[in-house]
Amino acid sequence: MGSYYVPPLDRLVEKFESLPGIGHKSAQRLAYTVLDMSREEAQDFAAAIVEAHEKIHTCKVCCNLTDGDLCPVCRSATRDKSTICVVEEPKDVFALERAGDYNGQYHVLHGAISPLSGVGPDQLKIKELLARMDGTVGEVIMATNPTVEGEATAMYVSRLLKPLGVKVTRLAYGIPVGGDLEYADEVTLQRALEGRQEL
Repeated sequence: MGSYYVPPLDRLVEKFESLPGIGHKSAQRLAYTVLDMSREEAQDFAAAIVEAHEKIHTCKVCCNLTDGDLCPVCRSATRDKSTICVVEEPKDVFALERAGDYNGQYHVLHGAISPLSGVGPDQLKIKELLARMDGTVGEVIMATNPTVEGEATAMYVSRLLKPLGVKVTRLAYGIPVGGDLEYADEVTLQRALEGRQEL
């Protein structure tokens, strides 16, 4: 192995590699892309990161990301206030909004209950969700991920909400469009059967 070592380049590669889903090769490509930028482009790129870090915070109602007091969904007068879709992360809101079929409110928990990772109910935005149960909410849709942690979180939140007289539903999971039955695992097939609909 050669002894070619440029400390600022290695540090940049290291920083990109620390991002989720970025391996060493991708980190190197990103670092070289940044080096190919003009000084102004590089400064603008760095300024965008700093600005996002300084200006973006959580919405005081739904805990989604925003740069104001309220996020665009909570500010909207046309959204259905009687339905709240509970998700684990802000990126989940983006995914559901991209689908374009949901017109209710959201609540972002900022994680899922995971005792092995030291994340308990108190680390999540569950108290903030319960504070929104003021009699105007008729349904809470649990849209946590279909993982052990996501299921545990959905069950925990559901047990807190049901005594308040709120209908709690869960997103249906099953075979993806274009998927083959032979490649689906047992849990996915079970969920697909449980969530079947009349044609």
